Amino acid sequence: MSSTDRKQKTASSDQPVPVEVILCHLYISPGHNYFGHHGKEPGTSPNHAVNAIECVAGRGIRGDRFFDYREDYKGQVTFFAMEIFEDVCRRLGVLGLAPSAVRRNILTRGVDLNQWIGKKFSLQGIEFEGVCECKPCYWMDRALAPGAEELLKGNGGLRAKILSNGTLHL
Repeated sequence: MSSTDRKQKTASSDQPVPVEVILCHLYISPGHNYFGHHGKEPGTSPNHAVNAIECVAGRGIRGDRFFDYREDYKGQVTFFAMEIFEDVCRRLGVLGLAPSAVRRNILTRGVDLNQWIGKKFSLQGIEFEGVCECKPCYWMDRALAPGAEELLKGNGGLRAKILSNGTLHL
């Protein structure tokens, strides 16, 4: 269940460059499993695989745990690269783990997400602004396998703001 989308990243603020991006998975979760659970056991809220997500400018993804979390929140939507997920699983000897384990909303293939930090880009006509890396934390060792936090440093995914309304589809 993946689709190819012509995506635009911004080399400068007014010069979009087309890039091929594959959307592999879309997820929403109604509750937090790790966020706010320091010193406690993780939550058990499922990450639901969906075929489409409704992006609402300035608010997040409808139905997701970070929808209306905080005004101008930097993590209204999160991205993660399937290439990174597969490499980390291979290096840690993890077999059969679902990509939902990383608790990101959009899993992509074919793009270096770090290039989008500090840039505006559009995906299927929806505008986003890459804000910062989703820095991995100690929970990744539990979600994936011991050693995952260290392997993901610099490649934990992307936090972004949603700048326009629309529905993103696989």
